[in-house]
Amino acid sequence: MATSGDKYRSYLSEEEIKNTKWNFGPPNYDDVNKLFEEGRTNIWPEGSLEEKVQRLVKTWEMELVHKADPDQYKTLDANKFKLGVNGRKFLTLEEIRKVGGSYNVFLQTSLPTSLRLYNPEEETADSSQTLFKSTLPRGFAVEILQVYSGPPVIVYKFRHWGFMEGPFKGHAPTGEKVEFFGLAIFELDEHSKVVKVEFFCDRGELLAGLVKGKTSDESTEATPSGCPFMSS
Repeated sequence: MATSGDKYRSYLSEEEIKNTKWNFGPPNYDDVNKLFEEGRTNIWPEGSLEEKVQRLVKTWEMELVHKADPDQYKTLDANKFKLGVNGRKFLTLEEIRKVGGSYNVFLQTSLPTSLRLYNPEEETADSSQTLFKSTLPRGFAVEILQVYSGPPVIVYKFRHWGFMEGPFKGHAPTGEKVEFFGLAIFELDEHSKVVKVEFFCDRGELLAGLVKGKTSDESTEATPSGCPFMSS
């Protein structure tokens, strides 16, 4: 566990880590930071609007996924906050917890159960985190590509990417890069706390990259030659 803080996220100093209640223990972003630095398309100057938005987004994600006590959130107002994806109903923090956390929120679908490559109704926060950490062991990096408007209503374009170096729902790892793009709107209140977030992205772009590998019943040689295996 790093004790000197995180280069791209706020509120991860040694003291803050020690005094925070965590869902899965203190997060360690060393691997995903390395992935981010190796694969990003822009290096935003420190203090620029893009860099500030990128830090806000990464810190907000860290708090939402990893902090167990909403009263310890610093980027968002836990009482007012709501999150929506692709025009669906906005969810409060309590509703997000009931759905099963961030992956289940983003991968909601109206497809019939038999056609779902990933069924959020069958996953919990723990199972979804475990699945994606094993499938993308170096993490799932995010970068801000462009900021269209600054606070209090921030609109930006983002890119998420990682490498499929572990199996996904019976599909063998390919070692290939998996990525998708989207737009997001962050609304801040008069205290610069996030109160409303809406994302627009194609969940199929992510899932398509995770089911390219052969399944065990297709071939006994499902794992591509030279595909690396890494522990998270």
